[in-house]
Amino acid sequence: MTDFLSVLLPCRNAEAFVSDALASIERQTFTDFEVIAVDDGSTDATAAILSDRAAGDPRVRVLRTPARGIASALTTACAAARAETVARMDADDVAEPDRFARQLEWLDARPDHAGCGTGVRYFPRALVRDGASRYEDWINGTRTADDVVRDAFIECPLAHPTLMLRRSALDRVGGYRDRGWPEDYDLVLRLLAAGQRLGNVPAVLHHWRERPDRATRTDARYSLDAFDRCKAHHLARTHLAARDAVVCGAGPVGKRLARALLAEGARLRAFVELDPRKIGQCIHGAPVLGYDAVPLHSDAYFLAAVAGGAARSAIRTALRDAGLTEVEDFRAVA
Repeated sequence: MTDFLSVLLPCRNAEAFVSDALASIERQTFTDFEVIAVDDGSTDATAAILSDRAAGDPRVRVLRTPARGIASALTTACAAARAETVARMDADDVAEPDRFARQLEWLDARPDHAGCGTGVRYFPRALVRDGASRYEDWINGTRTADDVVRDAFIECPLAHPTLMLRRSALDRVGGYRDRGWPEDYDLVLRLLAAGQRLGNVPAVLHHWRERPDRATRTDARYSLDAFDRCKAHHLARTHLAARDAVVCGAGPVGKRLARALLAEGARLRAFVELDPRKIGQCIHGAPVLGYDAVPLHSDAYFLAAVAGGAARSAIRTALRDAGLTEVEDFRAVA
């Protein structure tokens, strides 16, 4: 097993929770680690709490920076990390005691994989909304490298605070960056585009704190538009680099993605729709066609952009029945 691990812990104004997060790290059954805690311009007692913890545990190292954001804090932590394997942790979450050990065992058994996440459970349950509950179920069912590749453009297929990566893979794609969209999703999509294999340990090893002021709820970098821009950026540089796009779904989700694709310079050939009332319309300069037209456009790349698992499954079936192969010829993107 890997004999040393660097834990990347960005913190900002986390005084209410960071002690619990650190306690869960210190309870790990795998003990040969360092914690790189980056205080990203906190204005509360976070710095003092981190300093006290570092004084009592030499494995905890504290770095202080101005408030520059999580991507910058993670870049600072990576630069200071000394291990060949890095693990993420959020300052308001709680890890199961065997999280690090089980992830390291999983990676050791898969030398061809760059990294892994774990299953998650949101808490406290009273605050968990339907959307978070659906994402929890979805990500806990996303396990193998094939699952991750197939579903990578639906949502981020690895929960960022559970991520463990080989440092070489992280460095190969340039580490973290801030492009105005989710830094974790951007990293995962770059890793996959580079041919890196990723998966999830099939066990809930991380408790993800839900709260109304989470960045994913309040920061524009995690809005639906930001996710669409991130997806469109990566699609334009991979599947759509040499092929036109056909968007499956002419509803709000498909229209929003199409706008993002056009902004990235992708070529939008058409929409296809199951709803006969929409067929014959023109959206963003592209015609809305029925699914009987799919074989006529098999040289294009099809993007299933609909909300909900049932609709997504119906489109996948329709495209397979038309002779297309998932990932090679089409993929779900919502």
